[in-house]
Amino acid sequence: MELRQQDVTEPENELLSRVAGGDRDAFERLYQATASRLLGICLRLVPDRGEAEDILQDVYVAAWRKAPQFDPLRSSATVWLGSIARHRAIDRLRASSAQIDQAPIALAETQPDPAPAPAHQAEADSERARLDDCIGRLEPRRRTLIRTAFFDGATYEELATRSGSPLGSVKSWIRRGLQQLRACLEG
Repeated sequence: MELRQQDVTEPENELLSRVAGGDRDAFERLYQATASRLLGICLRLVPDRGEAEDILQDVYVAAWRKAPQFDPLRSSATVWLGSIARHRAIDRLRASSAQIDQAPIALAETQPDPAPAPAHQAEADSERARLDDCIGRLEPRRRTLIRTAFFDGATYEELATRSGSPLGSVKSWIRRGLQQLRACLEG
């Protein structure tokens, strides 16, 4: 035997039919039965809880107004309400992105740009290339020790242990390497 939509009796269908007749008690019971599921739909699309709760309120306002349009032969009340929730959340997303896209151009001047200006970026790139070149000129042992010390935050003691070298030697190699770097960068 094939199950048809009209054979499925869902308590929410009865409640929504009563809401269509203006039954406030049925509306409250419908809310209690479906609010958590509908809020879940809203939260999946709009992760901000306050925003999702606003959408949920819009869903129930629409459900109160449109309840006479509900047809249990076409879908269940839960599916019908879920569809309203989904569409309202999507509408809210579209409206918020449209507001962002349509912000007045005058506001752009007041908003700081976190990215460096092109001239500063070009200068930083040039300095970085120069530093890489100078580091590349160092003896491999000094280069490795300096990079490990400065980029990994290793202490002299850790470097001595890792390299199996005396602490005094490691300090001397790093000091001489830094002197070579300074001379290269100043030249």
